[in-house]
Amino acid sequence: MSFDFNLNALDNAGANTNDYDVVIIGGGPAGATAALYPARAELRTLVIDKGLTAGALGITGKIANYPGILEPISGADLLARMREQAESFGAVFLQDKVQGVDLTGESKQIFANSGNYTARAVIVATGSMGRGQRVKGEDEFLGRGVSYCATCDAAFFQGQDVAVVGNSDEALEEALFLTRFVRQVHLLSPTPELKAPAALVTEAAANPKLALYPGTALRAVVGNGHVQGVRYAQRGAGEQTLPVTGAFIYLQGGKPITDFLGGQLPVGETGCVLVDAEYRTQLPGVFAVGDILCHHVKQAVVAAAEGAVAAMAVDKYIHGRKQLAVDWAK
Repeated sequence: MSFDFNLNALDNAGANTNDYDVVIIGGGPAGATAALYPARAELRTLVIDKGLTAGALGITGKIANYPGILEPISGADLLARMREQAESFGAVFLQDKVQGVDLTGESKQIFANSGNYTARAVIVATGSMGRGQRVKGEDEFLGRGVSYCATCDAAFFQGQDVAVVGNSDEALEEALFLTRFVRQVHLLSPTPELKAPAALVTEAAANPKLALYPGTALRAVVGNGHVQGVRYAQRGAGEQTLPVTGAFIYLQGGKPITDFLGGQLPVGETGCVLVDAEYRTQLPGVFAVGDILCHHVKQAVVAAAEGAVAAMAVDKYIHGRKQLAVDWAK
């Protein structure tokens, strides 16, 4: 099962502005479930997500214990079903990356690659696939050849050779986008097979400007003032250096993804976001669910349940109904 995201979805939903009642950042089981409730209540609901296989559920090959699903199913297919259901109630899904937010005011501001969006309430559901440790040279050359956004920076590499590192649909989408500008894209996949929808894999295989390096580990980004190459090790072979002027890195880790929040929400020792029983953060109108939380049990059904509770709390917040008091000092 495949799932397509594009800006046309905004028009199909009858949205002619970027103002929403609810914006959900992250489209995994928590975010996709959370979208069901406000959309069904006819609140304008936008989900901004990096792609089906950008999160923990999307890269899971087989699930056999999700309630109500008798047959074994891949995580990507289960997630696609969740999103399709939310869409059927009017939720809009946009494949994009949020670069920053301003959550302190009554009107929340969300800054994505494709544009800026406002919301009365925000649910953060970005999960814990963030990377805590960078490869050698990654931080040194950030902004000087290292990038995390091809749609932002592709034009700077016109006619050059670049490397894209990753195996998700986000990595593949970005690699294909780069082929419009660069001479050659070298796609370094950490796994033997790409964890992306079949249609994307087929499109990549047919693109003469995209070369795949399966089972490849990125060791370092090298250069002198700017990126001049990447060092990598492919299975069955020694370490090699690939001459490129750009390195677009889309690797996943196990750290809560909170960098785009700019320190606006309090976090625990491991970087997880603190919430109350209704998944409210300290900022009014801002909620958080899923693997980004402290003490969260990492199961899709748990994340979905948290999304449902938070969505109902959002509805109460938007309509000014009474909510539970909370002592943030505890």
